[in-house]
Amino acid sequence: MALVAVHCYPLPKPSFLTTPHSSVSAGTPALRRVITRRGTRRPLQRCLCSQYAGERDPPDSPQQLERLFSNLNQATMKHDPGSLTSAIFLVAGTTVGAGILAIPAVTQEAGFLASAVTCISCWLYMVVTGLLVAEVNVNTMCELGSGGVSLVSMAMRTLGTSGVRTACLSYLFIHYALLIAYVARSSDIITNSLGIPLWESATLFSLAFGGICYFGSQRLVGAVNGFLVVGILTSFTSLVVVASGNLQWSSLLEANFAAAPQSIPIIALSFVYQNVVPVLCTNLEGDLSKVRTAIIAGTAIPLALFLVWDGVILGTLPGIAGGSNVSDPLELLRSSNGIVGPIVEAFSFLAIGTSYIGFVLGLSDFLADLLKLPSDKNKPLPYLLTLLPPLVLSQLDPEIFFKALDFAGTYGVLVLFGVFPAAMSWSERYSDELEAPVPPIVPGGKITLGIVMGGALLVIVSEIIKDIMQLQGIH
Repeated sequence: MALVAVHCYPLPKPSFLTTPHSSVSAGTPALRRVITRRGTRRPLQRCLCSQYAGERDPPDSPQQLERLFSNLNQATMKHDPGSLTSAIFLVAGTTVGAGILAIPAVTQEAGFLASAVTCISCWLYMVVTGLLVAEVNVNTMCELGSGGVSLVSMAMRTLGTSGVRTACLSYLFIHYALLIAYVARSSDIITNSLGIPLWESATLFSLAFGGICYFGSQRLVGAVNGFLVVGILTSFTSLVVVASGNLQWSSLLEANFAAAPQSIPIIALSFVYQNVVPVLCTNLEGDLSKVRTAIIAGTAIPLALFLVWDGVILGTLPGIAGGSNVSDPLELLRSSNGIVGPIVEAFSFLAIGTSYIGFVLGLSDFLADLLKLPSDKNKPLPYLLTLLPPLVLSQLDPEIFFKALDFAGTYGVLVLFGVFPAAMSWSERYSDELEAPVPPIVPGGKITLGIVMGGALLVIVSEIIKDIMQLQGIH
């Protein structure tokens, strides 16, 4: 039978006052807020939703499912439940970026075994924070009565104006720091290939990819990004096949756990995907079971990729754990193997390109919204503010790629996607002023939230102390 409507019926619970519920339109939560005699708002309720027309009475059919609201395909006017497979690949694609290029450089001193333990620990941590973002996002959708809730709306609801300001500053800091790193690294690659000055390489890269973002249609940008992703997979596979021929398996057992903590900021940065969690929650109709699967499976793919990448690079350069003087193992690998060099250059450039496009689009839209510019016109000012500062700042320091990634990981990612999710969840769960109709999907209560916030703050404080000591050493 053709799907023509979606009808939802409240799930009876003793603690809620319920009234008959009518059919639900696209984007409308299948949850209802109940008003008490004093006018106090009560939590929204989950509903059983039947996908077939004509079922006005709550039937006992296997087609029923529990969700928050129903997405409607505007072209076919039929129910569009969202694809779990697409959600998994969205998380995986967002996670894999140029941060992978810096992993061997920051883990070389620790060795592969210690860095693998650190990588898995960071993965678990970032999975938990992503689930906390999903939990708060769905509860905020219930509060506002609509999908498409942003991180800013979540921060405003749970942490107030100060939380929104901190979130905005962290967002800007992360994006500018990473764009500086990407321009710096890409200019190095172009200069090595074409032999032109660094400032010309940086300008050429910024104009080419920035122009695609500004002038290109959504279809063109998608096609370019798809081409880059195919190139990344091809070059990565080629690199693993070629470099693994010199792999020394005994090198994978090298471990210096004392040096492992210094790699946490960049490894955590490499696992950033939380900015697309609100999209997942909307596309999957607030189904937290599917969102949980998408987050865990979607981040497990990059985890395997990172471990293979780190193992191949460090496994071909034995004896560097514990006190390496190599600034970048990729440079050493390029110089020691003539075949690997061009493959590494291609993989690095393609990974930077995909990340650069995504961050330019995200930051320009954010700045346009911040400046209150109309969304239906070309907006040169946000793009100029997005492209010019990274272009200029990337030329100040030859090693700014690693420094920018380290700063973004420590002071941006660990704040916005470490401390913030736990703080928002804490406020939501234990504040008398907020309601959380969705049960917690991260167990452990205050202990888990305390560990999440404490872990991020510990890394941030230790990095601040290290930076202060380095500045004192300079003077």
